[in-house]
Amino acid sequence: MTDFFEGIAPVRFDPNATDDLSFRHYDADEMVMGKRLEDHLRFAVAWWHSFAWPGGDPFGGQTFERPWFADVAGDTMEAAKMKADAAFEMFAILGQPYFCFHDADIRPEGADFAENTSRLDEITDLIGMRMEAGGPKLLWGTANLFSHRRYMAGAATNPDPDVFAFAAATVKTCIDATQKLGGENYVLWGGREGYETLLNTDLTREREQAGRFLSMVVEYARKIGFDGTILIEPKPQEPTKHQYDYDVATVYGFLREYGLEGEVKVNIEQGHAILAGHSFEHELALAASLGILGSIDMNRNDYQSGWDTDQFPDNVPEVARAYYEVLRAGGFTTGGTNFDAKLRRQSLDPVDLIAAHVGAMDVCARGLKAAAALLASGELEAARDARYAGWDGSDLLSSDLGAIAARVEAEGINPAPRSGRQERLENVWNRYV
Repeated sequence: MTDFFEGIAPVRFDPNATDDLSFRHYDADEMVMGKRLEDHLRFAVAWWHSFAWPGGDPFGGQTFERPWFADVAGDTMEAAKMKADAAFEMFAILGQPYFCFHDADIRPEGADFAENTSRLDEITDLIGMRMEAGGPKLLWGTANLFSHRRYMAGAATNPDPDVFAFAAATVKTCIDATQKLGGENYVLWGGREGYETLLNTDLTREREQAGRFLSMVVEYARKIGFDGTILIEPKPQEPTKHQYDYDVATVYGFLREYGLEGEVKVNIEQGHAILAGHSFEHELALAASLGILGSIDMNRNDYQSGWDTDQFPDNVPEVARAYYEVLRAGGFTTGGTNFDAKLRRQSLDPVDLIAAHVGAMDVCARGLKAAAALLASGELEAARDARYAGWDGSDLLSSDLGAIAARVEAEGINPAPRSGRQERLENVWNRYV
């Protein structure tokens, strides 16, 4: 064990609390629409931002001094074990039901693939023991196929087949680790899967490589009996200017091209939705309508900055819009709310990490409860149904242009525009948030 969070007590629900380390809105056992709030939200802590991120940004390096960042007694695995101990200490303080990780977050880079694998096995054995002792469950695992210099030209889409092979082998070990720890999903995040210039890029080859790579992932997961959900996380513009998983619509087209639309869903991040020029709720609603909504990364961007700042959510109306779409789609099954969010580089103290999650969990609880109340009222859904009521029982979509034209002429159809009532519906929304 460590003393990193020494003196910080487990967070409790107290709506009348005056401190910043109590939940005022997140009561895990509160019943909302017939389900416990914890079971709706399914919170997860991201291992990478909470324990592996050093506090840098595009213009400055490390600001955080964590004891596991140092090479403990010359043994990087000892540092990784210390980091794992600190993680489970924080999990005990927060009491969230899940966590998530990349392989590179939990084990140090080895000299070769074999050492990477042995280190992953060793650290996941330790994590498994911590989980058995009462720690949270694994929402999803994934492989970091973007940080190491071998992936500077991508992983699945790399022009070097040896890099493709190394990436495929790494994903195999990470699926094994996710299965071993009882993970409910496996995520693929393609930050480097795209080009920096067309002058050296073969788009046809790269798309075919990416499609086959994903097919291999699905085939292997099913072969070993992994019954969790395979997820792709749409990711635009950062760091490459074009990516094959740009947004939900792009991912769906890619899945359809390779016959994987029934096998793979999406993990949607708020910050990535904004970078793609969309809203979070748009991406969620589109994924739900296409039948591929799986899980979410909850964070926000700084709208005055031009990159993905991964800040903790603090905007209840914005969060409520997202959860309205999640609830309208039936809620999460294997998915959940992962805080892919990091402290500001000036927030140096361990207590800042706890407070950030406490505030974010309260914001999400408020947002979900507002969304649930509005959905239960039926006001927006009734307005939506009324707007499309003319299509009920219509045979237009099974007709043809000639028959439709004849009908318009025979019946003298001359439709008058109808109000979309947008401002009135916005007023309805604002009464709940």
